[in-house]
Amino acid sequence: MIDARQMPTTAGYAEAAETLAGQYESVSFADVHRDTLHLLPTRPAAVLDIGAGSGRDAAALAALGHRVVAVEPTAELRALGRKIHADQDIEWVDDALPGLPALRGRGDGPERRFELILLTAVWMHLDAGQRTAAMGALADLLAAEGQVVLSLRHGPVPAGRRMFDVSADETVRLGRDHGLRRVHRSERPDPHGRPGVSWSHLVLRRGAAGG
Repeated sequence: MIDARQMPTTAGYAEAAETLAGQYESVSFADVHRDTLHLLPTRPAAVLDIGAGSGRDAAALAALGHRVVAVEPTAELRALGRKIHADQDIEWVDDALPGLPALRGRGDGPERRFELILLTAVWMHLDAGQRTAAMGALADLLAAEGQVVLSLRHGPVPAGRRMFDVSADETVRLGRDHGLRRVHRSERPDPHGRPGVSWSHLVLRRGAAGG
């Protein structure tokens, strides 16, 4: 049996990039994030989309006037994202959790902060130790009163992918350890209708009240 802990977090994505991009683009940003749209910034903000994939979410946010940095570690998906959403002003960065070393080590330095950090179908690729480290990295990049929006995948793991069981409760606890409080939690079935797959949607905000 393959040990998922030894696989790269991006396992299976390069080979299937075109198929995955088509899948991502087949559902809209508004539908995927319908539970949390009311919590997104209404004024132009600095946004970080981690695991941006085909750029669907990054493009939708850029179209709303936000300044978007799209982090995507799979070169094939970055290339497709640039092509598909060439009409949007998106800054693409080759980087990955848990440490985001390229982003955090850039010349614009530690002062760079984001009002919104988005992680769509990303968190389940990290093992327990990586999730702990990653939450610290997110907190370091978050502006005062900024928020992290996460979608957590539950269900069977596709062949050749590296995924772990993640829970909303654990994610909320990790956020709390770094001064981030839950302001939203909801559960949804899979938008693609895959058997056994469901999602938790969380919003964690710096300095907010909540559990």
